[in-house]
Amino acid sequence: MNREEKNEIVLGLKDKIESFGSFYITDTSNLTVAQVNVIRRKCFEKGIAFQVAKNTLIRKAMEATSVDYSPLFGSLKGTSAIMFTNTGNEPAKLIKELRKPKGVEKPILKGASIETAFFIGDNQLDTLSNIKSRQELIGDIIGLLQSPAKNVVSALQSGGGKLAGIVKTLSERGA
Repeated sequence: MNREEKNEIVLGLKDKIESFGSFYITDTSNLTVAQVNVIRRKCFEKGIAFQVAKNTLIRKAMEATSVDYSPLFGSLKGTSAIMFTNTGNEPAKLIKELRKPKGVEKPILKGASIETAFFIGDNQLDTLSNIKSRQELIGDIIGLLQSPAKNVVSALQSGGGKLAGIVKTLSERGA
């Protein structure tokens, strides 16, 4: 691979790092081509971009961005693949799904960047799979904000029915 090809890969990785909100660095060593292709297919189905690259190229792409990704540099050892996503927890769920069959230990999570928050090590997988995405959090907040307004509106509507019933009862008694 010549210098121009390496530069193209670095620029492509840099663009993906900047355009996607989150990425996961995984260890896919000792996996067969068929196993990696299964991972690629499942990533495609879930809208996750998957790319295998050399650690030095990944590091150069991280350094080329405006964010300090230095906490993740220690995880760039061995064979590395990157999963890019706009939803923070989808790759973590996929990794757990891929490791469900007995005896399957890979892919292993090396590190992740979720909206510039860093998670290092495979022990963070459960935490990452339970993180809500930005859209889910916004939906929860909107639901919480709408709840009091809905209560007021329903109280006013039911109160209006009660008031009409009282007026009707009073008018019937007076007649």
